[in-house]
Amino acid sequence: MAGIVPLSQDWEPVVLRKKAPNAAAKKDEKAVNAARRAGAEIETIKKSAAGSNKSASSSTSLNTRKLDEETENLTHDRVPTELKKAIMQARMEKKLTQSQLAQLINEKPQVIQEYESGKAIPNQQIITKLERALGAKLRGKK
Repeated sequence: MAGIVPLSQDWEPVVLRKKAPNAAAKKDEKAVNAARRAGAEIETIKKSAAGSNKSASSSTSLNTRKLDEETENLTHDRVPTELKKAIMQARMEKKLTQSQLAQLINEKPQVIQEYESGKAIPNQQIITKLERALGAKLRGKK
């Protein structure tokens, strides 16, 4: 078999050198103390808002104060009594259950329950669907 070179090991030394310390490494305590001992100039820079939560809390204190000063009691509109009764009457006249009515208008039965119990926040789209499904005008007094 001609042309095969016998395997030989390469024993040349490989020299690995440490990199010179970068800026972050120069900041560690040992390096700073060594520089102090050697009499070199050391620059200290305080990072703005370092070690404090100032940026996160400064804007919220304004909001918190506004909320504390706010005394008005805000509540959502509820379904008026006339509308509750109108929905119930129209549904009974059509002989529909709450869940059947809900299916007709593609809503969950819970929505109808909330409207009839007065817990729902009135939504004009849902009221319109109810009017169409029941064939009755529910909000004529507005």
